[in-house]
Amino acid sequence: MNVFGIGLPEMALIMVVALLIFGPKKLPEIGRSLGKAIRGFQEASKEFENEFKKEAERIEQTVSQPMEAKLETPSSRKALAPTASTEPEAEAAEPTELAEAVEAEEIAEEKVVQS
Repeated sequence: MNVFGIGLPEMALIMVVALLIFGPKKLPEIGRSLGKAIRGFQEASKEFENEFKKEAERIEQTVSQPMEAKLETPSSRKALAPTASTEPEAEAAEPTELAEAVEAEEIAEEKVVQS
């Protein structure tokens, strides 16, 4: 019998030392609490493993589902392509509007520096 790399003689020695340290009255109580802790750890481990497997299956299903590819036909490209317009480009903003915007930014920067 080999549990956690500890053989039967080592386990017997550990039990004797525990009996001497804790005494016969507390030993069953300690064993019970140790058993509950181990059981709780095993349940948490199984729950984690189940959640991990569920998530892995979900990802696998997502990857294995065929992707729907929609091919563009030449007619759909023409509909999406911008048409050449005969109208002139939009005129640039007037110089006064640009000057006002720059001036407003400079005033805002001065207020920040002064505060």
